[in-house]
Amino acid sequence: MGRLVVVSNRVADPRKSAAGGLAVAVGQALEAAGGVWMGWSGKVSEDADDAPLQMQRSGNVQLATFDLNAQQHDRFYLGYSNGVLWPVFHYRLDLADFDAGYFEAYRDVNMLFARRLLAVLRPDDVIWIHDYHLIPLAAKLRQLGCQQRMGFFLHIPLPPPLMLAAIPRHAWLMERLFAYDVVGFQSQADVQHFSGYVQQELGAESMTANGQDAQQFRALGSSFSRDVRVQAFPIGMDVEEFRHLALGKDAREAFTTTREQYARRRLLIGIDRLDYSKGIPHRIRAFRELLLQFPENRDSATLIQIASPSRETVDAYADIRQELEGLCGAINGDFGNLDWMPVRYIHRTVARKRLPGLCRAARVGLVTPLRDGMNLVAKEFVVAQDAQDPGVLVLSRFAGAAEQLKQALLVNPYDIHGTAQTIQRALHMPLAERQERHQQLLAHIAAHDVHWWSQGFLAALNAPAS
Repeated sequence: MGRLVVVSNRVADPRKSAAGGLAVAVGQALEAAGGVWMGWSGKVSEDADDAPLQMQRSGNVQLATFDLNAQQHDRFYLGYSNGVLWPVFHYRLDLADFDAGYFEAYRDVNMLFARRLLAVLRPDDVIWIHDYHLIPLAAKLRQLGCQQRMGFFLHIPLPPPLMLAAIPRHAWLMERLFAYDVVGFQSQADVQHFSGYVQQELGAESMTANGQDAQQFRALGSSFSRDVRVQAFPIGMDVEEFRHLALGKDAREAFTTTREQYARRRLLIGIDRLDYSKGIPHRIRAFRELLLQFPENRDSATLIQIASPSRETVDAYADIRQELEGLCGAINGDFGNLDWMPVRYIHRTVARKRLPGLCRAARVGLVTPLRDGMNLVAKEFVVAQDAQDPGVLVLSRFAGAAEQLKQALLVNPYDIHGTAQTIQRALHMPLAERQERHQQLLAHIAAHDVHWWSQGFLAALNAPAS
């Protein structure tokens, strides 16, 4: 095997302590074989078109970044990637902006990525491309003559065929996945959606018997002659790194302070980016329903909802912030008193090193997105718990994590009444049941961590073609 070359919209230095689990896993794989991680620098500059590729070494990894100009950023990143693909892939056709110019920019910037990457590629490199920003990248590289093995992993959900078909030029987009050797999704549901789409819309042929984890498809009449292997590779978290964070001063202080401040309360916690896919307003309404249905929780249960700022210049995000602030204010006004505020709403980013302590202090973790590729907060909540007195995870059935974390209490976040009843069950679950559920959840999360995920994907990518 030659070098591993990772391409994503943004690049993270795997050696920095702030690097997330994905950066750590990809960084370890890059370090082992020696490799390159390429992507956008995060900067917008007027002379981006003429600027050279920016190279920086981090151990055995070469970080390669480049700037975008303002039009590329607005049309490729904000316009098509986050204005079309993000809402459609999260089942929100009503929020998609199908401006024709966005598609042209998406296609052109993917060619820019391909040309930038071509300058650093070697013939024996193995290329691993990440997420919805770069779906056509392998096709662009093939167009430039690249024959290396290429894999793609989609971190967000893939919607059903009819929803995908709402995207203008959807067939062009999805056919580009046949330029890869391996395509990975978060869940079996995503694989089924891909299978249904390519057979119904592209006339692709399945080359695999039913019941096998890995499926092989051939696009008949496609410009891409290779077969593509498709499989679910549910991403895990870096369990040891999170356990290490939990032992740190910040996490211990967060736990102690929170427990002291809420000594008379049973805490529920939600930790999300402020995004319409996360179902936060539905969660707040379910908590209000809990207080209405089960009055014993008044002056007793407190929900801490952290909603980190996200894309606040976009109207849909400004709307959800306004809605949340109104909901939280109404609940606190209707139910709160001088020494009890039902909802503590925090609209800022809380340092990651404090999160294990906050999770450990909570009796219930609420992870209830309307749609999510995986949602690692669910796994982090479980890992943070005291095994002798663990909290309970309430998890949306529409999160990718629900396929793995079957011992969580699964809910339909659209069912406000039902979610409230499940929260009540979580708050009053006996210790023995809490311990048993936590033990099984933790065992699965530890066995299927982020290193298991990256090793499994790369093993499939490096396997000989069948």
